[in-house]
Amino acid sequence: MDIEKLKQTLLQRQKELQDHSKKSKETRAPVELDQTRMGRLSRQDALLQQSMAEATERKREAELIRIKAALQRIETDDFGFCALCDEEISPARMNNDPAVSTCIKCAK
Repeated sequence: MDIEKLKQTLLQRQKELQDHSKKSKETRAPVELDQTRMGRLSRQDALLQQSMAEATERKREAELIRIKAALQRIETDDFGFCALCDEEISPARMNNDPAVSTCIKCAK
């Protein structure tokens, strides 16, 4: 297992998520309630879009937390070992998702 390659994958994904978060900040902004500027249906549509953007941001934040934890495991030499049973995580699983913290057996 090429830990340096997986680390670079994690860092690249982290940067992508942070960039997406910055770009979508405007869609998560509070929706104005001024009916003179926006009709009721337009405001409802804006609220729905805001809600979807907030849900997407929560998923991004959760993935960023997983990535940060994986990068910490690399620094402490715990990377590639299950956080629950301490067995080695299969390379195929690590290549599929370098941020994974459990083996397939413990994930079930």
